[in-house]
Amino acid sequence: MSERGEVKRMPEQMKQQLVPVKIYRTEERLMVAAPMPGLEPENIVVEVTADGHLLLHGDLRGMLKGVKELLLDEWSVGVYHRELALPIPVNAMCANVTYGNGVLLVTLPISQHTLPARLVLDRITPTHGERKGNVGHPPTCVQP
Repeated sequence: MSERGEVKRMPEQMKQQLVPVKIYRTEERLMVAAPMPGLEPENIVVEVTADGHLLLHGDLRGMLKGVKELLLDEWSVGVYHRELALPIPVNAMCANVTYGNGVLLVTLPISQHTLPARLVLDRITPTHGERKGNVGHPPTCVQP
């Protein structure tokens, strides 16, 4: 509201957000965790490129619908995007990816050479998804 009691109408803004990540590893796996709240599993794409980069991308499909007035807009569940160089080669074809409680977890088996792949999630519930590449058992992986 303005000082005169008038309501200022503002449209909801779509803002691309940089995704903060945590990267950690064991002897066999590299894991990347990234908060990406407000998405549905089919709106998330994870890609490992041949040059060893990880791309995390999430598109928001629905803005606030039916809202008559947006009075204050301080945060957004907008488009998410992050690209980062992986510290070691991984086999993306055998990766596991899960999404739940607004957090994306990518588990990549460590490899001699980077094997690229584009990974999409299967919906389990409206807010949970997964992609099973190797189900946590590194040497055995069914590759397409």
